[in-house]
Amino acid sequence: MLNHLFKGIFDTSTTEVIAVSDFLLCVCCALIIGLFLAFAYMYRIRYTKSFVATLAVLPAVVCVVIMMVNGNVGAGVAVAGAFSLVRFRSVPGSAKEIGAIFLAMGTGLVVGMGYLGYGILVALLLGSVNMIYNCVGFGAGKKAELYKTLHITIPEDLDYTGVFEEILQTYTSQYEVVRVKTTNMGSLFKLTYNLTLKNKEQEKEFIDELRCRNGNLEITMSKQETAIGEL
Repeated sequence: MLNHLFKGIFDTSTTEVIAVSDFLLCVCCALIIGLFLAFAYMYRIRYTKSFVATLAVLPAVVCVVIMMVNGNVGAGVAVAGAFSLVRFRSVPGSAKEIGAIFLAMGTGLVVGMGYLGYGILVALLLGSVNMIYNCVGFGAGKKAELYKTLHITIPEDLDYTGVFEEILQTYTSQYEVVRVKTTNMGSLFKLTYNLTLKNKEQEKEFIDELRCRNGNLEITMSKQETAIGEL
């Protein structure tokens, strides 16, 4: 009786209807996998509440979609098109976020196909590897803390083309001007450099020498904003 209640109105005699118990089992398994992947993603990194909540539910959503397609080629093509449209309705994410979404969708697809054991195994294996990579700082590089973005404010009458060259060559191994902007009704210039420090311990001394050249106007040193481009 319960299975008949959930039967589709367009089903035919040759259509295989998924049992309610099997449906609930797959969805519950996908939700558990989603929770594990969300916790694995949150391990030792910054995250947003909305992203991890979506990550926790995504395997179950994909699981339900795959179960409803159930061998229907036309429906499968339509679903693929619908998933591709999601990209154009969202903010571009980092490579790590894209990887987490693909992992969640992959495990949801496996569970939706009925392979619960493989779905759990994939989530445990790849989720654990992700946590290990976060723990050891895989890919961070030993010199990441030397990559800086420098913002210098100078008066409009100061020629910025070569005024800081000597100081930059002394304290940095490489540098590049990435932006020049006028501010305060054109009375000031704001210069933005991407640079690599030679020695992190000399950062204050470096800033002090820059202050002597720019008339003690505002100087900001921060983690490099565009060290390496991501997806």
